[in-house]
Amino acid sequence: MPKLVVTGAQTQCTMGMAPSTLIAIPKGPPVLGNYVPAATIMDNIPVANVVPFGMCQSIANPVVAAATAAASGVLTPMPCIPATPMPWAPGATKTMIYGTPALHQSCKLNCLWAGVISITNPGQTNIDVA
Repeated sequence: MPKLVVTGAQTQCTMGMAPSTLIAIPKGPPVLGNYVPAATIMDNIPVANVVPFGMCQSIANPVVAAATAAASGVLTPMPCIPATPMPWAPGATKTMIYGTPALHQSCKLNCLWAGVISITNPGQTNIDVA
């Protein structure tokens, strides 16, 4: 079974140049996993939940595209600002937190700038979710 994801989980974007961490923001009294807030599939808000990944190297990102055009077509990474309007997927099928599927280590989050964000370390190793 996959592990429950909690605040402090390590994340990585395929278009980012640095790892990052996830911040779960409880929607009520926090549900804890090993003494830290557990995450749900709705913890997808850029900067608040999904912390930037250093520099972005996706040409689909308008800022990167503009910098690359200004550099005569040489790929020019720019600071990452995630664009993640959809929830993490697929989410737990049975484990709910305030009616929302819990986030587990196999979930992915798509960025509008063509990156796919994955969880490289769930932040805890004791709690499985279904």
